Amino acid sequence: MIELKNQLSGELHTDYRTRLLYATDASAYREVPRAVVYPKNKSDIKLVINWAAANKSSVIPRTAGTSLAGQVVGGGVVVDVSRYLTNVIELNKTERWVKVEPGVILDELNMMLEPDNLFFGPETSTSSRCMMGGMVGNNSCGSHSIIYGTTRDHTLEIEAVLSDGSEVVFKDITKSEFDAKCRLESLEGDIYRHIRDELSDTDVQKRIQEHYPEPTIYRRNTGYAIDLLLNTEVFGGAQLFNWVKVLAGSEGTLAFTTAIKLNLVETPPPVKGLVCAHFETLEAALHANLIALEHKPGAVELMDDIVLEATKDNITQNKNRFFLKGDPQAILIIEFARETEEEIRKLAGDVEQSMREKGYGYHFPLVLGNDIPKVWALRKAGLGVLSNIPGDAKPVTVIEDTSVDVKVLPDYIRDFRKVLDQQNMLCVFYAHVGSGEIHLRPVLNLKKSDDVERFRIIGLEIAKLVKKYKGSLSGEHGDGRLRGEFIPLMIGDENYELLKRLKKTWDPNGIFNPGKITDTPAMNESLRYEPDREIKEPDTIFDFSREGGILRAAELCNGSGDCRKTHLSGGTMCPSYMATLDESATTRARANILREFLTHSPRKNPFDHEEIYEVLDLCLSCKACKSECPSSVDMAKLKAEFLQHYYDANGIPLRTRAIANISRINAMGSLLPGITNFFLQNSVTSKFIKRTLGFAVDRSIPALQKRTLSKEVKRYAQKLNEGTRGAVYLFIDEFSNFNDTHIGVKTIMLLNKLGYQVKTVKHSESGRAFMSKGLLRSARKLAERNVRKFADIISADTPLIGIEPSTILSFRDEYPELVGEELRESAKKIAPNALMFDEFFVREYEKGNIKAEYFTDEQLEIKLHGHCQQKAVASTKPTMKMLSLPENYSVSEIPSGCCGMAGSFGYEKEHHDLSMKVGELVLFPAVRAASKETVIAAPGTSCRHQIKDGTKRDALHPIEIMYSALKS
Repeated sequence: MIELKNQLSGELHTDYRTRLLYATDASAYREVPRAVVYPKNKSDIKLVINWAAANKSSVIPRTAGTSLAGQVVGGGVVVDVSRYLTNVIELNKTERWVKVEPGVILDELNMMLEPDNLFFGPETSTSSRCMMGGMVGNNSCGSHSIIYGTTRDHTLEIEAVLSDGSEVVFKDITKSEFDAKCRLESLEGDIYRHIRDELSDTDVQKRIQEHYPEPTIYRRNTGYAIDLLLNTEVFGGAQLFNWVKVLAGSEGTLAFTTAIKLNLVETPPPVKGLVCAHFETLEAALHANLIALEHKPGAVELMDDIVLEATKDNITQNKNRFFLKGDPQAILIIEFARETEEEIRKLAGDVEQSMREKGYGYHFPLVLGNDIPKVWALRKAGLGVLSNIPGDAKPVTVIEDTSVDVKVLPDYIRDFRKVLDQQNMLCVFYAHVGSGEIHLRPVLNLKKSDDVERFRIIGLEIAKLVKKYKGSLSGEHGDGRLRGEFIPLMIGDENYELLKRLKKTWDPNGIFNPGKITDTPAMNESLRYEPDREIKEPDTIFDFSREGGILRAAELCNGSGDCRKTHLSGGTMCPSYMATLDESATTRARANILREFLTHSPRKNPFDHEEIYEVLDLCLSCKACKSECPSSVDMAKLKAEFLQHYYDANGIPLRTRAIANISRINAMGSLLPGITNFFLQNSVTSKFIKRTLGFAVDRSIPALQKRTLSKEVKRYAQKLNEGTRGAVYLFIDEFSNFNDTHIGVKTIMLLNKLGYQVKTVKHSESGRAFMSKGLLRSARKLAERNVRKFADIISADTPLIGIEPSTILSFRDEYPELVGEELRESAKKIAPNALMFDEFFVREYEKGNIKAEYFTDEQLEIKLHGHCQQKAVASTKPTMKMLSLPENYSVSEIPSGCCGMAGSFGYEKEHHDLSMKVGELVLFPAVRAASKETVIAAPGTSCRHQIKDGTKRDALHPIEIMYSALKS
């Protein structure tokens, strides 16, 4: 492959690490590819195709890798277009179409179109990262398909490379143009001649119409959609002929798409509302669905009680459950879009009345405005949160994509449940009930051979049932490895042989994505897990008992790829991917590499692999995945655990020791802070120290203060005890103690002036630096000392108040899982009473103990950048509320994710450039755009340092702002 690598403008990787990362997608399958290519242009794609033809290999087109049926899993060359082929080629607003490369992300396309009141209608729950090439390949649709149909319906033209390396454009053509194509002496001509000869036979036409899914079912991807070609004027219909109808849903098995021309639609009416109807039974919800459709909604989505229960354990999704009442067995999310809110309210009332008259439903909240995205986020998280069900038995993708005519859906589900009862299976029900497709996921343990066999049995039995109702086994997720085996059953053997001949004509040498749709192996082969294999769970320092061990904690990742969204979609996860757009920098990649080696490592210490270190190295430990990943994969925790065991085998680097022990180093330096600062900040000695330790020479080092906060507390001893509104304990974190003393002092003064008694006790440092560098045994000792120190004195009445988010939140986040078993209950007792300053402030304000009149009425504009761990474990809402308390303070939150510093990450020489690149995504431009009068607020010490280095602006801790806002 060296010759191919040298010819490419893009990149080719054959290393085992990269190949492992592409061995899986979001399905149950695993196959290590031969190589991975990131093409930069069409020429690269042609080179790979020609190489594959000459070397009897195959080409697997891939975008975001969120396929649920194993479409992008294979042993050939994976061609990932998501890195470079991401351009919008042309937009025609007048004619309402856009031409894009296959790596364009759906949400980002619609963001670009929004100012022109246009958008691409079909959408998926993965819209923040799914790409147009994948949507065409799978013929995706989504929640609003009852209005907008499928991707096939909106695809106008496809530019592609055929299996012989030739380029072709597929679009609407007349019968005479079709005849001209048939006269071509080329592979393109062969393709047109073949379909003419096959479909001109009236017996063949009749057989196709008899066995293909009902035409009323527009959600259908069973095999190649040749039945749609019968509607063209070439074969006696009224429509123009267009191969796009077949290529959409062909899963990259016929040609390699290089550009797509898409139809656009006008944005929907401006006012939306969701009727979230609650039901006591699933059957009631299915019948009520037909009533909802009579009122012409834009979408009707289902969530059952299993999905709803799983959302309770996800930090982000738990906040989105605000509209729920009681414990419904199912809810329908019914969306209306109209011109006025009055119309929405009337429709909501009509729907409720109609359903109540039939005896369906018990609660019908109407959700409007800014709360709507929260409900949809809850629904879209369904796929991911299902992975949180404890144990190895999980709701699996197998029959989750069946689609039938919506009128027979209740009967179909009744029969479906009979099949499940025969197999003694539990099933999850959710998704697109309004279009006759419910995602049905039986709970199976694919680590056990018995369930692997049941996996296929249930697939076969449901295929028979779908055939009975003349439905489609795949509605939007595709056939892939999962359902291809059953296509002969669904459409008949003769029609299936026709599909095989079609594939052979387009792709004589089987280059394009073999084993999908045609000649598919048994659907329970090449699975992600080797059945009945005994794998010893490694001993760990963190407690992973809730997940069933660290391996199962990594296995929580189901590959849905939420970590692949870019900064344009908002959120924090995953900052290194947002900056690099490299699959290896995703949370998914890190979970995959851990799973692979913890499962297959031959070594006594399964963590002792350089490949794991390389993939986890760019994790900033921002904690965003813990809350934003639907499966709650806590990669910061996993990385810290890995590092400890990796260091056990390979030793602890000098820089790691220095960073972990920074508090001790600062304590020694604070004996003579002036001299220490001279050496740290003098250009000559500073560079020497940085180079010696492996720090970036361009990075400034925080200065030590003349007096530590611990010493300053003694100066305020009398004032500390003067409060009349109650007492709090102040946690003197290691950063406030040595570097941000002035903030600590203002914290004490502010609390005193607000009437609170501030208590301090001598305690250990938080251990944050040790945790971030993976020295967990040392971190555990510090955590246990702190838990013992505070266990008997911290309560709701005497909370522990922190200044630096990462340190105080350790008590809530890491400590309960880090300390020894004998201290876990004590740690859990402290956790809810360990509060960030702003959390305590807002709590007291809501009690009436702090009043707005205590603060200035002067005007001030503030822009807040929240701390990563604050966003993940707590919230920035208390900070926003606190800063907004002075009546003329205008506060807005910068929609930034991670600042890029992430503790020591941004100081390290090999990470400095990436750190600054992360900052440049959103944070730095927003700070630079702010006026000089605008105050930048950031509660994190690392964040303030990063802002200073990246923009030359000083950011203030919110405590400083509130102290300055106090009236005399």
